[in-house]
Amino acid sequence: MHDGAVDLKAEARARIYAQPIEMLDPAQPELFATDAMWPIFERLRAEDPVHWVEAPDYGGYWSITGWNDIMAVDSNHQTFSSADGITLQSLESKAETARRGARPSFISMDPPRHDEQRKTVSPVVAPSNLTVMAPVIRERAGQILDGLPIGEEFDWVEHVSKELTAMTLATLFDFPQEERRLLPHWSDMITNAPGHGPVESWEHKRREIDAMVARFTQMWNDRVNAPPAGDLISMLAHGESTRNMDKAEYAGNLGLLIIGGNDTTRNTISGSVYALNKNPGQYRRLREDPSLIPSMVSETIRWQTPLAHMARTATADCELGGKTIKAGDRVVMWYVSGNRDASMVEDPDSYLIERARPRQHMSFGFGIHRCVGNRLAELQLTIIWEEIMKRFPSIDLVAEPDRTHSIFVKGYESLPVMIPSRN
Repeated sequence: MHDGAVDLKAEARARIYAQPIEMLDPAQPELFATDAMWPIFERLRAEDPVHWVEAPDYGGYWSITGWNDIMAVDSNHQTFSSADGITLQSLESKAETARRGARPSFISMDPPRHDEQRKTVSPVVAPSNLTVMAPVIRERAGQILDGLPIGEEFDWVEHVSKELTAMTLATLFDFPQEERRLLPHWSDMITNAPGHGPVESWEHKRREIDAMVARFTQMWNDRVNAPPAGDLISMLAHGESTRNMDKAEYAGNLGLLIIGGNDTTRNTISGSVYALNKNPGQYRRLREDPSLIPSMVSETIRWQTPLAHMARTATADCELGGKTIKAGDRVVMWYVSGNRDASMVEDPDSYLIERARPRQHMSFGFGIHRCVGNRLAELQLTIIWEEIMKRFPSIDLVAEPDRTHSIFVKGYESLPVMIPSRN
């Protein structure tokens, strides 16, 4: 890390510890974009783990930062509902939603509708289907890696992380592979605010998402008139609980499946390269013992935490951590903080690929909304690293990454690397 970044982090830390505790607000995309949010979470976990803040850009919300409190919220869907959306929306974004209308998805539903719709799409990531997909993912991973330049700088996000996840997602949707890069593009259009990622304005965002919905509506119409098949669109078009969805609900479910299938895996693939470079001793252990790849994958998913938070709305007055949460209050579970809670994870700020229980993390969530594609994410990450280790002695970080300007997607816009040589 260069000195400028160290100075910025030290400065942010001093500023955070100098503030009155009630002023602390983790919902600042600028802090995530500079990786400077950690002291806020460290202080809140220690001093005020169930913390009310009036955020200038997001309104009032409860910030939940400790493992056990996050678990209590995430596993109690009766008291903490997803129906108002699963992310903390900015006031500007809320106003835009009011203008264009909400697009609900099954992750922002409560039972029984949630359970019925989730059950409709879950066969696509069932173990039997993953067994079929594994050799296809491996072949594609090999092709991607064999096409990388040796001895010259390139962007790992663009050439590897986006590419593998786009190929897999296109397969899940039975979307044309030659147009697969539309999928991460649409994901970025959904998750970014104007001025960040590819989004130029709210109008630009609306136009691109409308184009996505139009394209997938055509696919729905094609599938609904054909025999049921094994792809996600056919499953939705023929599913008993989804075939009568209105356009807004279909659009919401598309957004959920595209983001879930793209952002999380893509940013963890990038995060693995970054983490191993920042921890050369761990990279060396991995080279000495490639059987550590599955453990490294789980540790990266914890350490990276590709989705920083999930939000709920309290349905009734309740107590959590000695605080009274009122019905209607927004409650934000900061997974990114829970994964660094020393009461549950030993030495949580360290990246250790030989942890005793590497899968003990909260990056996939808990309860009824636990990530439906978690095994597919782990499979892609495991395969890409098995193929990397066959080919390259190292992938070297050239400069610090550009990080995503978001309090939700914790990821990388670009990651400059160089591969010195082949094995």
